[in-house]
Amino acid sequence: MEQDKSNRKFKLSLTHSILIATVLGIIVGYLVGPAIAPIKIFGDIFLRLIQMSVPLIILGAVLEAVGQINPKELGKLGFKMFVWFSVSTVIAAVIGLALAFTIQPGVGLPPMETVNPVQPPTQTIAQVILNFFPVNIVDSMAKGSMIQVIVFAIVLGIAVSVNMRDDGDRSLLNGLRVFNKSLLTMIKVIMKTAPLGVFSLMAWVSGSLGFNIIIPLIKYLGGISLGVVIVMVLMIAITAAYVRVNPFKLAAKLGNMTLVAATTTSSAISLPVKMEDSENKLGVSKKISNLVNPLGMVLNSAGQAIFLSMGSIMIAQFFHIDMTLGRTIQVVAISTLACMGTLAVPGGALIILASLMPTLGLPAEGIAILASVDWFRGMITTIPNVDCDALIALIIAKGEGEFNRDIFDGKVDPTKCDA
Repeated sequence: MEQDKSNRKFKLSLTHSILIATVLGIIVGYLVGPAIAPIKIFGDIFLRLIQMSVPLIILGAVLEAVGQINPKELGKLGFKMFVWFSVSTVIAAVIGLALAFTIQPGVGLPPMETVNPVQPPTQTIAQVILNFFPVNIVDSMAKGSMIQVIVFAIVLGIAVSVNMRDDGDRSLLNGLRVFNKSLLTMIKVIMKTAPLGVFSLMAWVSGSLGFNIIIPLIKYLGGISLGVVIVMVLMIAITAAYVRVNPFKLAAKLGNMTLVAATTTSSAISLPVKMEDSENKLGVSKKISNLVNPLGMVLNSAGQAIFLSMGSIMIAQFFHIDMTLGRTIQVVAISTLACMGTLAVPGGALIILASLMPTLGLPAEGIAILASVDWFRGMITTIPNVDCDALIALIIAKGEGEFNRDIFDGKVDPTKCDA
């Protein structure tokens, strides 16, 4: 019994295992040099295991998130919610993109060779927009055209919601949840091989570049942090102006959920605190809080949008790939739409980014570079993922007459009034 307790005590988490694998990979690659290159095959196998299931996972996640919305809320309130979710996510994606081009975290290193470089055809802006919409969803999934998969899932999710309104049959949605659960279980099993995959890829990168890889990672985390600060300042300013409250007071009321988000790196774990503070500190009614906050967790991820846009550009810079205007538009669009179905699995944001690489013409090997510091990135980007949901709930509550200013101002006890 004592030995069992000891084993549990010293068991490494997946995050710690990946961090250790990263450090060891960099050291071993540096010591061995270019001769370490053959080890890369283990990393490539890991990436393929992830990529093979991503189209179904994203399809299922978005379909379930949209389909579970109460049909009665798909009218005016639902429209407002989706507009604000889209606004915050687009703002975040554009800021991430701008900072990536300004800071250039992937610039300054010699070009890396990839086994299977992707060369998408040159397209006009009109073709880029037209290609958001699938002709054959099976073909889109086979080719990894994730933006088309997401658009299809949104449309089908609305149809599922309408059907539930008409006949009350939830069998499709219930079956979808079981299917999604099985897919997520598979991903969790695959992620157990992440330390080996990351070690192999980081050893390959370090063997080619040496310790020079550390500088881009520092610039990358700095850019992500700055992006989060800018997004939060903008969202707090917009919310304060619309609701007509003191922005500094509003920011202070977000303190508790911000701390929980940063320390747990989990939007799901932060949800109860976010809902409680929305109602008891921000003055949002229970009706609005119960609708916006849970849906925001899966449909609105400003921090993830910053990561996807900046991560895509960094990988392009790292492999010396030119980002045309068409590709840049795709980055913003995909970063926005991909946040419509957040994956509640370890490394979920990385999994989504890996699935977007073929669409953008970027090599999947770049994922290993970002995976090496993903825990630190998660601490930073979970903050806007959580806080922006609460701010949007406050904005919608104000517009719907569901905002209690006395609770916000601390004039009444929220437990003794009907907010």
